[in-house]
Amino acid sequence: MYAVQISKFGTPEDVVALVEIPEPAPPSPGEVTVQLEYAPIHPADIMLIRGIYGKLPKLPSTLGMEGVGRVVAIGEGVDSLGIGDRVFTPIFTPCWCERLTIPAAGLFPAPDDADLPQLSMSRINPLTAHLLLTEFAPLQAGDWVIQNAANSAAGRAVIALAKARGLRTVNVVRREGLDDELTGLGGDVVLLDGADLARRVAAMTNGARVALGIDAVAGDATLAMSTCIAGGGVLVSYGAMSLKPNVVSPRQVIFNDVTIRGFWLDRWLAKTASAQVAELEKEMAGLVSSGALRAPIETTYPLTSPKDAVVNAMISKGKVLFKAA
Repeated sequence: MYAVQISKFGTPEDVVALVEIPEPAPPSPGEVTVQLEYAPIHPADIMLIRGIYGKLPKLPSTLGMEGVGRVVAIGEGVDSLGIGDRVFTPIFTPCWCERLTIPAAGLFPAPDDADLPQLSMSRINPLTAHLLLTEFAPLQAGDWVIQNAANSAAGRAVIALAKARGLRTVNVVRREGLDDELTGLGGDVVLLDGADLARRVAAMTNGARVALGIDAVAGDATLAMSTCIAGGGVLVSYGAMSLKPNVVSPRQVIFNDVTIRGFWLDRWLAKTASAQVAELEKEMAGLVSSGALRAPIETTYPLTSPKDAVVNAMISKGKVLFKAA
């Protein structure tokens, strides 16, 4: 069967390859075999391919961090799933392949009438957005949150989840023309990134206290955001789209006691009970299935076109996905 792998780290289009690998072993007791249907390409996938992600696999390695597919074989002792059930592949389990055998523990039937491409993206970004809004600052309805990369899939999830909680958002972007789109999703303020960001944020929020900043860009974007955070507030770094080191304001850290925190979903998963993870996954899948959470999709590629897919994913304004079946 086909799989998308790397045998060395480097420039994505140079190192990503389509390979033929053996069929997965039949499921042992407590396992199922899944036929992949869709799997997205995330910025984290690109970072892993480049060799700069937080956890790197032993090479050669199949790629992919989440996906959705149908159960095609069931091992002994699995009574919670049936042949034909649609399930999510476990988060961070390599899934850019036609079929994979995985533990059944923690799997649950996915909504059968949902938009499949959207469903394949229902956990990493929605879970991240939920946790960014709940784990770092005691926010109440009416409070303000600022985020950059607001037009990303995670950023859109932040907007939707914040709106549902009665939070107000300042949404920072790096290109013009996104105001109507993001306010239509529920964003309160949309601004272009820049050195005078703090002044513009204060003007648009009437000087309101901004207790939480959510940074996916790093580099100078972190500096601009740090100047917008109120004294005693928190800036959370969860991405590095610029591929540059975070820059922060010493004034904010020293004199205003702004805390800089990092968030990585893998770390949260490692310390969280599986039942709690599954409950949140079901909640996020329900929101995606209902249409409350959506990410713009640019295009899909077959697994047989991995180089074109990753190149497009690095420049696309929307998500790029593999369609495997």
